[in-house]
Amino acid sequence: MDFWYSIGSLIAGLVIGGFLGFYFTKRKFEKELKENPPINEKMIRAMFLQMGRKPSEAQIRQIMKSVNANR
Repeated sequence: MDFWYSIGSLIAGLVIGGFLGFYFTKRKFEKELKENPPINEKMIRAMFLQMGRKPSEAQIRQIMKSVNANR
């Protein structure tokens, strides 16, 4: 009886710990992406300037729209 109860408790603890770990890790990752987006308008301007081009606002908005659509 004690052996099966121990095994059941171990499995239940691992499952619950796995779900909680997944949930909190996902939440933290999404928060980090929201606070520090992988690319922003300033970075796009810098890339265009490094290529020797002056981007228009329409081009920057179009690139940002395509980046956000692919997330």
